[in-house]
Amino acid sequence: MIFGKKWALLPVLAVALLSFAQTEASLGYRVEADVNVSAGEYAPMWMTSNRYGLASERPNSGWLRAGVTYDQPLKRNWRVGAGLDLAGTLNNGAVPDRARFVVQQAYADVSWKMLTLSIGSKERGNFPLDKDERLSSGMMVEGMNARPVPQVRGEIREYLPLGFTGNWLSLKGHIAYGMFTDNGWQEEFAAPGKTVLKNVLYHSKSLMLRLGNREKLPVEFEFGLLTAAQFGGTVYRKNEDGSLTFVKDKPNGLKDFMKVLIPKQASTLQNVQGNHCGSWNFALSYYLKDWKFRAYLEHYFEDHSQMFWQYGRWKDGHLGLEVTLPENRWVTRVLWEGLNTKDQTGPILYDGIAGSFQDVQMSGGDNYYTNGEYLGWQHAGLGLGHPFLPGPAYNTDGSNVFKSNRVRANHLGMTGDPSEEWNWRVLVSFARHWGTYSAPLDKPRKQFGSLWEVTYRPKRLAGWSFSAALGLDRGNYLPGNTAGGTFCIRKTGELLKR
Repeated sequence: MIFGKKWALLPVLAVALLSFAQTEASLGYRVEADVNVSAGEYAPMWMTSNRYGLASERPNSGWLRAGVTYDQPLKRNWRVGAGLDLAGTLNNGAVPDRARFVVQQAYADVSWKMLTLSIGSKERGNFPLDKDERLSSGMMVEGMNARPVPQVRGEIREYLPLGFTGNWLSLKGHIAYGMFTDNGWQEEFAAPGKTVLKNVLYHSKSLMLRLGNREKLPVEFEFGLLTAAQFGGTVYRKNEDGSLTFVKDKPNGLKDFMKVLIPKQASTLQNVQGNHCGSWNFALSYYLKDWKFRAYLEHYFEDHSQMFWQYGRWKDGHLGLEVTLPENRWVTRVLWEGLNTKDQTGPILYDGIAGSFQDVQMSGGDNYYTNGEYLGWQHAGLGLGHPFLPGPAYNTDGSNVFKSNRVRANHLGMTGDPSEEWNWRVLVSFARHWGTYSAPLDKPRKQFGSLWEVTYRPKRLAGWSFSAALGLDRGNYLPGNTAGGTFCIRKTGELLKR
C-alpha cells in the first residue's frame, strides 16, 4: 500500500514537470550497424581503439546498435535530458561470450545553467582536455578507448566565464563516483590461479582553468588537474574448474570514499586504499583570422614522484600540436601527437619497508596502468587510458595486466571535407615498445598502424551516413601484421520535436 501511494504521485509529478517546461523538446534516435573484417590474428589498431569498447580486438566482429536521446529545456535555466543506447555484439572480446548484448549508454541528466548532475553510463569524450575525438590518439587517464563506467557525476562541462574577472578567467571540472561493470568479463577472461576483482568502485575529479578573453586578445591558456582511482571491491581467486574462491573485501566504507577523494599519498603504503592515477593538463591556443593553432600537454602520473616533479624531471606525457585551417575543400584539420611513457621515474622502487635502509625512499618503477592490488587500469579488457599501451584483452595467459607500458610513439591525424556530402580522415601511428621494467621484452618492438576512412552523407537521404575504412598495421608487436576493413551504416533523426 505504501508503494501504491508513491506510484500515485507520478502523474502529479509529470503534470508539474510539463507545466514547468518550455515549448521546445526533442527526442532523437540513432541506429547503426558496423562490420569489421581482418586478415591477421588481431584487428588493426585503429579499427579497435577509441570506439568506447564496442569495436573488438578480435579479427572479425561487429555490432548492431540503437539508441534514443531526450532533451527538454525548462524554465529558470533548467534542463533535463536522458539517453538509452543498446547494442548487440558479435565476437567482441570486451563482452563475455555468454552475454552478446550490452547497455552501452543509459543515463539521465539534470542541468541548471552550466552545472549538470549526470547519472548513469555515458560516452563522455576526451574531457577535460578536449582533444579532437576523430583525430587524436587518445587520453592518458581516461578517454574514449573503453566502455563507459556508470557513475554519479557533477560537472561543468564547458568553460564558465567568471564575470568578476572581466571574463578573463573561466573554469570547468567535475567530480564523480561510480562502479566498474566488468565482473562477467573478468570471471570469464582470468586464467586459473589468477585474481578476479568484482564490484570495484570508481572515482574521478578534475579542475581546469582558462586564462584569456578572445574578444580582446586572440590567445587562451588552459591548465588544470585530472585524477582518477579504483577502490573497494571484492577479491577472488579463480579455480581450475572455473569457480571463484573468496579472498577478501577491499575497504569501501564512507571513510574510504573520502580517502580516495583526498588521498594522503599515492604510494605503496596507500595502494590498499585504491589505485590512483592522474594528469596535469596544459593547452595554449592562438587564433589568427580563420586559423586556429593549439598545443597541449597531458603529463601522466601514478604517484607523488611524477605528480610533484620529485626528481626534477617530467619526461613522460602526451604532447600535441593541432592546426585548424580556414574553410577549404581539402584539409580541415591536421594534428600531430607524441607519446612517451618510457621513464616512469626510473626503474627502482624502494619504500624502505622491512628493509635495511628505512630512511631511504626511491619512487621509480611506476608501472603505468598496472597495480599490485587492483591489477589493470582497464574496463572489460581495454585500457581506460591511452590505446598505445595494449590492454589486457590482448593477453593470451589470462592475466589482467599491461605487458608493455614503456612506450614511445608518434601519431598523425588529418581530416577534410571535399564537399558537404563527403568527409575523409587518415590516422597514421608509429610506436616502439620496451615492455615493463620488471618484465622487459626480449628486444625493442616496433609497430605501425594506420586507418584510411571516407564517409558519405547524401543530401537526398537526410540523416543517413555510410563509412568505409581500411586498416593496415605492420610490426612485431600487438596487433602485429594485419589488415582489414570496416563498414558502418548509420541513421539519425528526430522522433519528436515540439
